[in-house]
Amino acid sequence: MSVNEADKAGAVEVARAFADYGFQIAATRGTAAVLRAAGIATKTVLKVNEGRPNAVDMLKAGSITLVIYTTTGGHTFSDEKAIRRAALAHRIPCITTMSGARAAAEAIASRRRDPIRVWSLQEIHAREGTPA
Repeated sequence: MSVNEADKAGAVEVARAFADYGFQIAATRGTAAVLRAAGIATKTVLKVNEGRPNAVDMLKAGSITLVIYTTTGGHTFSDEKAIRRAALAHRIPCITTMSGARAAAEAIASRRRDPIRVWSLQEIHAREGTPA
């Protein structure tokens, strides 16, 4: 997880939800500090331009299964591009907005609360009393 300054408060809420679902949280230095201050266990990950092993190395190794990365602008564009490219190459979901991250957390909660149910059209119409 790596979010811009404007998204840090929302990141706490999202990270807490993912941690509650059993995810281990890894974040870049600034985001990790905010999450730790909120009481969320967080591993610090280097950005691409900070050295190795970094977020891209972790994506390639398979130790990251979901990326939440909100953009910050031109000065970090190469870092953002490298992370998104690695996530895509290794088929790892990459969420780039806090609203998307909240939606993903809510979807996981919903899926755990309500199992997926499948009915045939015939079963649905039989319950409604209409011919199939």
